[in-house]
Amino acid sequence: MVVKGQKVNGRYEIIKLLGEGGMANVYLAEDVILGRRVAVKVLRGDLANDEKFVRRFQREALAASSLSHPNIVEMYDVGEDNGDYYIVMEYIEGRNLKQLIKKRGALTIPEVIDIMLQLTDGLSHAHDAYIIHRDIKPQNILILENGLVKITDFGIAMALNSSQLTQTNSVMGSVHYLPPEQAAGKGSTIKSDIYALGILMYELLTAKLPFKGENAVEIALKHMKDPLPSLRRELNDVPQSLENVIIKASAKNPKNRYNNAREMYDDLKTVMNEERLNEPRHIYKYLEHDLEDTKVLPVIKEDKEVDNIAKPIKENDYKPNKKPFIILGSILLSLMVLLFSIFIIYPAVTRVPDVRVPDVSNLSVEEAESKLKNAGFEIAVDIEQISSNTIKEGKIVKTSPAAGRMIKKGTTIVLYQSTGENIVVIENYIGKDLIETKTSLILKGITVREEKKDVSDVTLYRDKENVIIDQSVEAGTELKEGDEIVLYIPNIYDVYPDFVGEKWSEADIRAFADEYEIVLEIEYKETDTQEPDIVIYQSRSPESRIVKGVTLKVEITKEKASLDPDTENTEGEE
Repeated sequence: MVVKGQKVNGRYEIIKLLGEGGMANVYLAEDVILGRRVAVKVLRGDLANDEKFVRRFQREALAASSLSHPNIVEMYDVGEDNGDYYIVMEYIEGRNLKQLIKKRGALTIPEVIDIMLQLTDGLSHAHDAYIIHRDIKPQNILILENGLVKITDFGIAMALNSSQLTQTNSVMGSVHYLPPEQAAGKGSTIKSDIYALGILMYELLTAKLPFKGENAVEIALKHMKDPLPSLRRELNDVPQSLENVIIKASAKNPKNRYNNAREMYDDLKTVMNEERLNEPRHIYKYLEHDLEDTKVLPVIKEDKEVDNIAKPIKENDYKPNKKPFIILGSILLSLMVLLFSIFIIYPAVTRVPDVRVPDVSNLSVEEAESKLKNAGFEIAVDIEQISSNTIKEGKIVKTSPAAGRMIKKGTTIVLYQSTGENIVVIENYIGKDLIETKTSLILKGITVREEKKDVSDVTLYRDKENVIIDQSVEAGTELKEGDEIVLYIPNIYDVYPDFVGEKWSEADIRAFADEYEIVLEIEYKETDTQEPDIVIYQSRSPESRIVKGVTLKVEITKEKASLDPDTENTEGEE
């Protein structure tokens, strides 16, 4: 039992308990040697008493301590003190994603993408070092006030086995993100972490878990059997490109997932590109039920009697083989038949034929499904809803893969059903962010063009370059799919500074003129009332727009030349 004031291993002085978890208790402590705050995780009693687990824990924690990445909580030390096994790690003042979801609910799309980019970047670093987390969940991801995300609990999660991950009393939370292969006891790979990321991303966007149940086993079975609920049915403003990331990451068959975290990271970087927003729904390349087809072979007990055990050969039993050539010929013939079967008959029997996708546009859902099934295709459970100016409401607009394509028989086809003509009521977008507004309108089928517009005072918009200042269509106007709206943002141009005074030297002004490619004319004014090298005039007003190639005139003071004494005397005599 760790208590306040105790020095773990004589070095880490416990300050207070931060939290209790299924696997460990977390304490805030002071590293008395380095003089810094650290987090100390002390293993739960039942895990600490498991010698096999402790050995794995120590080995894996040491491996995880080699990771150094801004999105991974740094591990400083691992050890044992009077039977207490502990990990010392970086202390993060923040909350975990589960706490954030409980407080905020669903996060915005930009927030989720930013979080997922950080997570995939961090996991990619771990995977490159052949380290799999095995327990990715929001409770194991910390987020700081500045938005920085950090993955924690590498050492503990790596040491757990599949049965421990599904024990109700230890880590019930983990089963909500458990990959089907782990639920089936098949072990973990890099793609197991990818699956958990897909489930986590779904939860961040919806504030809901896709699979729920009364107990861990029920939830694990749903991961193995049930299709992932449609994200776009839950949130109609989510672009198809974003849902496709979740569909691919959370595939039940690992072969259908991203190959690694870096591949998922690269996909997320372009997910909000305009040309991707309405891309086709992702279709799996491989069957999703490969896990079900794997069977466990029965174990033969050692004491079971076997009839075909070799018996000693008696002397009278031996008879010389008089037909060696016949046997050799039979073997060769068998080999020929086998090779013929492998290379000719088997491929012909097992080859799945290519079938052309029939055109089911303008048909009802029932008619379309019947036509596709008759052609030998499977039908996706979820029917996508899209607007159409040409297809009546309720009728099928298109399929994915598209009509006319030659694809394998048995492929799953996604149907797109018309919701009728798409009417969009334009709102007042002035003062709103251009990117968010543009994305929202494009998803509704409106063509958006952006233009820059001059403003009276450019200084007011220096930090608001993407704020909408005007729009071509008035609020309340109804537009149809394909109609255009122009959104105007401020034209942030460079302006002349106030040169007058002592701040700008002649060298500074010449450098300014060279940078903006303007013609500089300097006139020097003699004065005995002002200091020399002071700008007293500029032809272009401060805050006026800089235009390339124009002339800027500047007057600079110089010391008045003193008259020659002889000249003064001569003038006096005259």
